[in-house]
Amino acid sequence: MSAIERHFTISEIAELWQLSTDTVRELFHDAPGIVKIGHAERRHKRSYIRLRIPESVVQRVHAQLRGKVAA
Repeated sequence: MSAIERHFTISEIAELWQLSTDTVRELFHDAPGIVKIGHAERRHKRSYIRLRIPESVVQRVHAQLRGKVAA
């Protein structure tokens, strides 16, 4: 993984894979290597965390999903 590697948004992956943003967010939420930008939940404010997913992580998760389908 490299800092200059392309990073995808949840919406971009959802469009590419033709899935909902909620499904993509669930798939990548705890994946190692993703970049989380934002603040944790505060007392009276909702937390806003933006996820940026490096291309290598997208490829790794896609390969894992393909493996599950083929099994």
